[in-house]
Amino acid sequence: MPNPNESFAQRHIGPDSDAIEHMLDVVGAGSLEELIDQTIPAAIRDETLDIPDALSERDVIGRLREIATKNRVVQSLIGLGYHDTIVPPVIQRNVLENPAWYTAYTPYQPEISQGRLEALLNFQTMVSDLTGLDVANSSLLDEPTAAAEAMAMCRRLTRGDRDVFYIDPDCHVPTIEVVKTRARAVGVEVRVLDDAADPHQAFGVLLQYPGSSGAIRDHSGTVASFKEAGATVAVATDLLALTLLTPPGEWGADIAVGSAQRFGVPMGYGGPHAGFIATRENHVRTLPGRLVGVSTDPAGRMAYRLALQTREQHIRREKATSNVCTAQVLLAVMAGLYACWHGRDGLTSIATEVHRLTTSSARALLDAGFELATDTWFDTITVKTEGRTEEIRQSVLAKGLNIGVVGSDAVRVAFDETCDDSTVAALCAGFGIEEPAGSEAGSGAGGLPGSLERTSDFMTHPVFEKHRSEHEMLRYLRRLADRDLALDRSMIPLGSCTMKLNATTEMVPITWKEFSGIHPYAPIDQASGYLEMIDELEGYLAAATGYDRVSIQPNAGSQGELAGLLAISAYHSANGDDGRDVCLIPASAHGTNAASAVMAGMRVVVVKTDERGNVDLHDLEIKAKENSESLACAMVTYPSTHGVFEEGIGRLCEIVHEHGGQVYVDGANLNALVGLSRPAGFGADVSHLNLHKTFTIPHGGGGPGVGPVGVKEHLAPYLPNHPLVEEAGPATGVGPISGAPFGSAGILPIPYAYVRLMGSEGLRQATRVAILSANYIASRLEEHYPVLYTGAGGRVAHECILDVRPLTRESGVTAEDVAKRLADYGFHAPTLSFPVAGTLMVEPTESESLAELDRFCDAMISIRDEAARVSAGEWPREDNPLVNAPHTAEDAVAEPWEHPYSRETAVFPAPTADVPKYWPPVGRVDQAGGDRNLICACPPLDAYA
Repeated sequence: MPNPNESFAQRHIGPDSDAIEHMLDVVGAGSLEELIDQTIPAAIRDETLDIPDALSERDVIGRLREIATKNRVVQSLIGLGYHDTIVPPVIQRNVLENPAWYTAYTPYQPEISQGRLEALLNFQTMVSDLTGLDVANSSLLDEPTAAAEAMAMCRRLTRGDRDVFYIDPDCHVPTIEVVKTRARAVGVEVRVLDDAADPHQAFGVLLQYPGSSGAIRDHSGTVASFKEAGATVAVATDLLALTLLTPPGEWGADIAVGSAQRFGVPMGYGGPHAGFIATRENHVRTLPGRLVGVSTDPAGRMAYRLALQTREQHIRREKATSNVCTAQVLLAVMAGLYACWHGRDGLTSIATEVHRLTTSSARALLDAGFELATDTWFDTITVKTEGRTEEIRQSVLAKGLNIGVVGSDAVRVAFDETCDDSTVAALCAGFGIEEPAGSEAGSGAGGLPGSLERTSDFMTHPVFEKHRSEHEMLRYLRRLADRDLALDRSMIPLGSCTMKLNATTEMVPITWKEFSGIHPYAPIDQASGYLEMIDELEGYLAAATGYDRVSIQPNAGSQGELAGLLAISAYHSANGDDGRDVCLIPASAHGTNAASAVMAGMRVVVVKTDERGNVDLHDLEIKAKENSESLACAMVTYPSTHGVFEEGIGRLCEIVHEHGGQVYVDGANLNALVGLSRPAGFGADVSHLNLHKTFTIPHGGGGPGVGPVGVKEHLAPYLPNHPLVEEAGPATGVGPISGAPFGSAGILPIPYAYVRLMGSEGLRQATRVAILSANYIASRLEEHYPVLYTGAGGRVAHECILDVRPLTRESGVTAEDVAKRLADYGFHAPTLSFPVAGTLMVEPTESESLAELDRFCDAMISIRDEAARVSAGEWPREDNPLVNAPHTAEDAVAEPWEHPYSRETAVFPAPTADVPKYWPPVGRVDQAGGDRNLICACPPLDAYA
């Protein structure tokens, strides 16, 4: 019998009641409530949280089953960049459902991220090979936003001040509309590519290959004319088609984008899916997002790492041209492993069969007198209906298939790897025609232009051939996972990243076919369960923040930022205040804030912070007055990036409102607010929320994420909408922010389950304990590492910044040395040198037990003692366990051992009786050397020797 007194919240929150009492004693507070009173300003306290009481895990699964049964799974041949796919079970069970993969963080510490970095390098190599371009990044958010990133990249690459961007009318409609949303904000004029197009006026063009209609066009003439005019050419393409078609890189494209969804990632009602972008080597430094490269460690071992990290937004800030700071890592890993599982021949075989079925259907329709919109195709045909579109759609639906609607006079049919001859038979029956006389009727290469058939090789690296049996694939996945340090091994104390428990119960529903098998443009009545869950979840998020409306569409925090800022701009414009374009941003803000403001067409004015890390209200008031006629908004993070509840947040909101601006509160640190304070209550107008932080969507090695945006009623008319699904947002909205109407809907069961499992009191207690845990770490470590900032009550919020700079002056040991040495103790490092260089920002979350918190504190104290031995001259500054960290098993047995410290000190610096030893697979990676010798595809086999 389950213990009726043990709720899910008690399992989610690490410290039990005895541990909480001990922690309160250490921090010097008589109760949790007293600690919260000392931490959160009384003026902003608001414990209103209109969320249902907690359900048991069994009841939540039952509730989600009830919701799921309201979705109707119909085989969907709708296309538009989304296709059903077969997830190899070995990948589903051992990657998608494996916490070793889904609880990992972004690989900023490469030494303990070698497994996922190798998997991402496979993805990059696959994309690069298939597109015929030199380099691909480690994924973007989806195909339409990747196309928008390509537009921005074209603008960076083209000389002059041209502001026209052409789009192929045969691009997918969501792609066109997302690009237009981005273009409007930055003053780019989007024009339809037609015979009257003037390449000399344009900085770039986006082509679709194959087209949304299915047409496979020879774009070489268009490419030549644009390149002769000095413009840049981008192509949206399909990876499976490129196994049979000449890749864009071979006919002159500079950039290729698309989605890797059909490579073994379920549709999930629109996401999450790994978008991709590839380009030529000479453009690599303008490539948005993250790039995995190859370097070496001190022993000469090959080592993977993120390359060119200086492009990240926290460095470039308002000079950034992209606000993408995440990728869809878990999904990119799956797609790359799908390619390893099938190999070149397997992918070609799948593509050939998909094309055979398409050709078979096309011939049957043509024989029956139907007219096709194109005479070329790979997997998609557009059939003219002469006004019978709805009649035919309903007839085909009665046979168990969804097809796409193209206006009133045509339908679209797109085949995928789940289709077979019975699919063709059902389609033909729906059209009221006879099915083909057998598989031979579809043989041959009809539909593919002979001049565009692929002749070049691809995916020849052994990684795409070595793991073709399940036994070998299983072992490969285990080897990769063993090279990583994820949340399933130990605490990940990253400040501002909220690495909390991703409970198994929350993860269970995402692979149910009723959630994973729905096409994002399926008829809305087939997704009534999704709509019910989304409506409830948006309501819960509104209750937690105090906002009136929430849009779930943004599929990352960065996209939520952009959506919120675009809503502010649209609001001002609707009021006749088109000149309001200044965004006030504190110097301490997340770098994406400034990048998002620029992408929203705003001018960034930086506001000073004072010696305590708070926004300097005097400077804010001066700059608000100076820009009173043009002030659009102020953008702040609360609690602050410095881990403090600033007393002046209410006054900050008043100042901005007095000068006609709106207040944007970055919701990155909402884990310190839920149930205790609400942004809308203390004066904010809009926030984005990171569901992959506060609401337990796993980080997945750097994605997936969901970044919904909440607004007060006056901004609600300007939330995102969608051209194909009117239920996705208001008709007056700013346009789509992501390709799918409800963003990464496939993982929304996770935060929904979390909220229902916790209930209002569980959520409130989680916030209290998160604040307690941060103050406990600050209290235990402050005599060893100064805590840089505290609030008026002497407390930190949910995170604390440990100052390593005095230690560096004393011993030469840097914050990076401490970060790398923690790997020898079995810990991921805290956030390194952000927001203050030479510091470590620690966020323990509410999920870690007292034992794990103490283990981390003990490791940090031990490292401080090691540094003291360096200061005392016992160990040389240039040769000690900190500067040489991390130590591999190979290092530990190397002969001769010439270091002034023992092998045991190197690799067993702390007792390991309760926690198995984690062995970093490589030593400290040479980041600078890797950037000078950039390798961002799978190295040749001899490099592994």
